[in-house]
Amino acid sequence: MRTSPEPSHDGHLTGYGTPGYRNYVLLLLMLVYTLNFIDRTLIAVVAQPIIDSFGLTDAQWGLLYGPPFAIFYALMGLPIALWADRGNRVKIIAVCIVLWSLMTALCGLAAGFLALLAFRIGVAVGEAGCTPPANSIIGDYFIARKRATAIGIYSMGVTLGGVLANLFGGPLAQMEGAEVGAWVAGIGLGGLFGWLDWSSVEGWRIAFVAVGLPGIAVALWVYMAIEEPPRGYSDPPESAATQSQDWLVAFRELKHKPTFWWMTAGASMVAFVGYGLISFQAPFLQREHGLSVRDAAIQFGAPLSLLAALGTFLGGYITEKLTPYSQTAVAWVPAVGLLVAVPAYILAFYVDDLNTLLILWGIGAVCHYAYLGAQYNIGQGVVSNRSRAAAIAILLIAVSLVGNGLGPYFVGFMSDFFMRQQLVELDITGQLTATACLANAVDLDAVQRSICDLANSTGLKQAISLTVCWFILAAGCFFMSARTLTRDFVAKLVD
Repeated sequence: MRTSPEPSHDGHLTGYGTPGYRNYVLLLLMLVYTLNFIDRTLIAVVAQPIIDSFGLTDAQWGLLYGPPFAIFYALMGLPIALWADRGNRVKIIAVCIVLWSLMTALCGLAAGFLALLAFRIGVAVGEAGCTPPANSIIGDYFIARKRATAIGIYSMGVTLGGVLANLFGGPLAQMEGAEVGAWVAGIGLGGLFGWLDWSSVEGWRIAFVAVGLPGIAVALWVYMAIEEPPRGYSDPPESAATQSQDWLVAFRELKHKPTFWWMTAGASMVAFVGYGLISFQAPFLQREHGLSVRDAAIQFGAPLSLLAALGTFLGGYITEKLTPYSQTAVAWVPAVGLLVAVPAYILAFYVDDLNTLLILWGIGAVCHYAYLGAQYNIGQGVVSNRSRAAAIAILLIAVSLVGNGLGPYFVGFMSDFFMRQQLVELDITGQLTATACLANAVDLDAVQRSICDLANSTGLKQAISLTVCWFILAAGCFFMSARTLTRDFVAKLVD
């Protein structure tokens, strides 16, 4: 680890380090965020095999995917952020990468539902230490005028992580344990796993282990490659904080910042929809269109995640270009994108042609994820440099609890509700129940099985369509944030 120079504000016109090194650090932090979301998203890619393995309803799956992860992510987010506002942010990120990577690998070894739940909580604790210190570091490397693009690039990790989780997780989950065992033996490592019966190993377990372990090498890379920048280095001297602040100071700064709270409400509702869609994207494609785990991931999961990454970048880029003409662009650009995303998504859910589905869903994803950089730019832009990590942590607590905590469960609950309604309409005999359908009872005939499958698919389709409509309220919150943004912003947006 190289030693950082003494704190200075000479860089407030250019940023910390050389342009090449700044961009190198930014790309490495984006890689970290990508890894963060690979490990977080993988469970959604292999959702249906896990649902089948444990015999879960959609509501139970939503409960596993959402609330436990969200609660512990939120509980750990603020103390880690306060630590980051005082300690070495690079070391904090490196330690947290190791933790969440190991926990991801252990998910593949879970012997039952409760063990998988416990390891998911471990992933949440580790991942809570990524974004607040990373945003704080970016704030010290880049001047305020460049942060919208920088944070937009960093935020691409969310959707790039989704791309890679699908590209690797889908094919791995489709593999048979015996195939992997033969490959391991073929490279001369079979003796290390002589105790293991590969034929009994499910593909989704292999995916967790294979995706999780490489994170340890990334943690070492971060520790060795990134310099800890002086706090406030890229801010004008008059905005420099002279001493470390505690969380009460951060709250006092935010207390009279309606821009932050409206943005947080909007971002939380967007996350509510986003996590709900992510958690049931693969099951929807498999139920509604008959795709395999691999095909759903490769043909749709990866391209849609890539398009979402493009939307994240475009959101930051368009904002930077429009800001000289409208200083509130950082808030209203995401709002416009969310309103466009609603009809695009809903149309996608109801078309039969797979190519049309991909086009419409892709348009929705690009417009949807244009908001992502804005939430971080506003979150750190309304507070002094010493409170940036704490402000982002407060934002992420709300986003995690509302988005990840409630979104997946809401979709699952409504899916089960709509499925029961469908069974009432489709089963003229009145003999079928949701329990019988989900248990895949052996005494169901072909007609009953067909009714169950249609009800299960239609229920989920109606649930995700309803959930997308929350974007309308989220857009309203971003428009409200724009009303006070110029007054509340601390960072200088234009020269």
